Amino acid sequence: MASSIHCPHRSCHRAPWAGRRAGVPFRARGRAAVSAAVLVVLAFLTGCGAVTGTPARDVATDTAPTADPPGTGHTAPTAGPSGTGQTAQGRAGAGTEPRPPARIPGLGPRTLAWIPENARQVLVVTGRGRNDNRSEAVLHRRTGSGWEAGPAWPAHNALKGWTDDHRAGDLRSPIGVFALGDAGGLLPDPGTELPYDRSDGFGVGGTGFAGEPLAGSFDYVIAIDYNRLPGTSPLDLTRPLGADKGGGIWLHVDHQGPTQGCVTLGERHMRELLRTLDPDRHPVIVMGDALSLSL
Repeated sequence: MASSIHCPHRSCHRAPWAGRRAGVPFRARGRAAVSAAVLVVLAFLTGCGAVTGTPARDVATDTAPTADPPGTGHTAPTAGPSGTGQTAQGRAGAGTEPRPPARIPGLGPRTLAWIPENARQVLVVTGRGRNDNRSEAVLHRRTGSGWEAGPAWPAHNALKGWTDDHRAGDLRSPIGVFALGDAGGLLPDPGTELPYDRSDGFGVGGTGFAGEPLAGSFDYVIAIDYNRLPGTSPLDLTRPLGADKGGGIWLHVDHQGPTQGCVTLGERHMRELLRTLDPDRHPVIVMGDALSLSL
């Protein structure tokens, strides 16, 4: 779906990462320089999928948290409105349209509490099962009357499914709510409002777990703010929680197979998502298996 959201001040989002507005959750000032040597190394590190002879790339949780929600192994972002779970009571009558739900379907009170209050765009990625590598992604937009859901897109996640305590090399995607604020890719900017780093460092080759080619997987990338420095290129190697908690968890182009920790969408859907996400709406991703997200 093409975005119906227009940003009248596009330049405020197109500037380099340094100096983004203070007070915005999940944002950080400054950009760590990425050397040419690092970019060459990253060309052989796949954020998702197993490339023969290359190390696994993983992730960690948000770097601007407030507290650990009970029963999880990772740090959650600023808690969202846990008391907004009232179901819309509007009745569809003659000549009326059903009202959007007051809260996002499928998300339980714990998960809802993780969503920041100012988030107006929420991409929900729901895994089929705890150990499954197939999932479904739906972008929800908050309006004055409730949450409006977009179409459901097929997705892949990590080979072994999901985890509450992600570790480097565990081949599981982290469960949680994370900001989406930085993008990039091998191809030119498709028209996103997010800061976009076009770089040859996103080049990748080799094959994935199912023997599928990985070329083009990083044509479009959106960094998921797990164990990374927000406000930097997805290629930045800073790992605030330490290397053992993984890193490089991205949304990127699907290669028809499971990943090492990332979430993948079809190329057309990645372009649509990039064109739709609006920094002024503080987009986040909610990701995990269906049972975990329902808690």
